[in-house]
Amino acid sequence: MKYILTTTLLFISLITFGQVPKGAWKSQEPTGSASTLIVADNYLVIASYSVGNKYFERTEGGPFTMSGDQMTYTPEFNSADTAKIGIPIVFTVTVKDKILTLRYEEAMVWMQVDDAASTPMAGAWHITERAEPGGGELVKIHLEGTRKTLKLLSATRFQWFAIDPAVKGFYATGGGTYTVKNGKYTENIQFFSKDNNRVGTSLTFNHKLENGRWDHSGKSSDGKAIHEIWEKIK
Repeated sequence: MKYILTTTLLFISLITFGQVPKGAWKSQEPTGSASTLIVADNYLVIASYSVGNKYFERTEGGPFTMSGDQMTYTPEFNSADTAKIGIPIVFTVTVKDKILTLRYEEAMVWMQVDDAASTPMAGAWHITERAEPGGGELVKIHLEGTRKTLKLLSATRFQWFAIDPAVKGFYATGGGTYTVKNGKYTENIQFFSKDNNRVGTSLTFNHKLENGRWDHSGKSSDGKAIHEIWEKIK
């Protein structure tokens, strides 16, 4: 699994389009576990897990920049190796026919899941407002310190994660596929670092996207009522 992130980054440098395409990518490991990558704006996240065995293996992510076919990626979190956090890595990347290949000590292949080119929900999101537990009015969140919760979405996939880059902290993550239909946003959970028993379940929320504000309400995975406003990271 040590080359998962390196390989995934290959597809992101699609120079033909002159920009980094947002979307999701996948790879299957010999062990049976799956690896998925979500690229949202200038941030990426990768996770390795097994849906059938309800097993979460690892995750990492952070911001990146592109210059020609060179990608500079700086991990903000890494659940398997905290020593790599904050250390920039420069990759040379190539792509052909929606298949990415990276030769870095060994060759690996990734397949495109979606490109998210015209999906309003695709992007990197963070919480800006939240109602008190049990209901009430929305209040702005005044974050202190460097701890944060982000959620990345492609056209079909999502992953959220709670981290603190300053102390190399990783606290939780979850992800899978999602759909938006008739004012409802539904998440189908394929991995959850804190509770593997949640794998295979679905959560449906009230959904409204207006002027870049994602109004999100319903019940969380532990049954608690939530009402949140998320906004895209710019």
